[in-house]
Amino acid sequence: MGLFNKNGNWHIDYRLPDGKRLREKIGKSKKLAETVLSKRKVEIAEGKFLDVRKNEKIKFEDFALEYFNIHSKVNKKSWKSDYYYLEKLKTFFGGRYLYTITIQDIECFKVERSKDVGPASVNRELGALKTMFSKAVIWGKLHNNPAQKVKFLKEPNGRLRFLEKEEIFKVLTNSTEKLKPILLIALNTGMRKGEIFGLKWRDIDFKRGIINLYDTKNGENREVYMNEPVKAALISVKKHPESSYVFCGKDGNSLHDIRKSFFTALSKSDIKDFHFHDLRHTFASQLVMSGVDINTVRELMGHKDIRMTLRYSHLSPSYKKRAVDILGKKLDTFWTLSKNEDVSPNDEFTQLVENKQVINIGA
Repeated sequence: MGLFNKNGNWHIDYRLPDGKRLREKIGKSKKLAETVLSKRKVEIAEGKFLDVRKNEKIKFEDFALEYFNIHSKVNKKSWKSDYYYLEKLKTFFGGRYLYTITIQDIECFKVERSKDVGPASVNRELGALKTMFSKAVIWGKLHNNPAQKVKFLKEPNGRLRFLEKEEIFKVLTNSTEKLKPILLIALNTGMRKGEIFGLKWRDIDFKRGIINLYDTKNGENREVYMNEPVKAALISVKKHPESSYVFCGKDGNSLHDIRKSFFTALSKSDIKDFHFHDLRHTFASQLVMSGVDINTVRELMGHKDIRMTLRYSHLSPSYKKRAVDILGKKLDTFWTLSKNEDVSPNDEFTQLVENKQVINIGA
């Protein structure tokens, strides 16, 4: 048994009880390679590798490609993200057989990866790894999922960045003719970038004032209501004679990227640390600050779980104050009448109820 360095990466070399020789690529850390080699010695001593023939000898990168082509690309809308995650995972686990990867190895991955990226990024890659190993078990390539019991890292509270009204005016003023209607739709509907880019003319019902979404993130159809700015923005878009998409390139295919024009508009407006998805946050935030109740905001956003919407609730202190003021006005009549010494408080309340001047607070 031993370890060696090849092309800047440390490898371990050992033999199983049946005489088979195995080599594993560990990574750039010699200390980690020594730790893994020591662990392999213990595992061999405990007889863990006696049933190694029960697992197929499949390299990590080979199964990752199979998983991507058969599962991710066919079944997942986020397959492009999966491709990115798998590429990152291959730099750590590439060259190793699936059955040799242990829980400790995956914990080491979390530690090493956390040196370069934040907890959210590590968790997304770990999630892809968990799903990939689950498929390996279901497809009979592996006996157990070593990632199943590995816990995700604790993530900080989600980022919430939105534009103030003055910033909205600036960015729209500094937008190009093609970009402005896209931003107006995002700001007035809360639609995601993919939903806007995938929008087709047949999805728009101007008569009813509704946009029909059939390919949403949660997989359910959704109706989006159009206000006047959205209608005007759509009417301003020039139709491509050979394309069904509302927003498309010269070739008629749907748009995929507006990064250059978007960031140019932000730069001219002196707006920093802002992404396209934050337009969706702006839509929700402005609704809440205008006094719209949280459940209505949830429905307009298309959230299944109201907990997703509750992160905007702290933006509505003025709305809460208005609610208390309304209560005060309702009770003001009773307070004034109660000063009349000729009428007892109970009689006054009974009189107000009979006259329908007392209203249920929850109504």
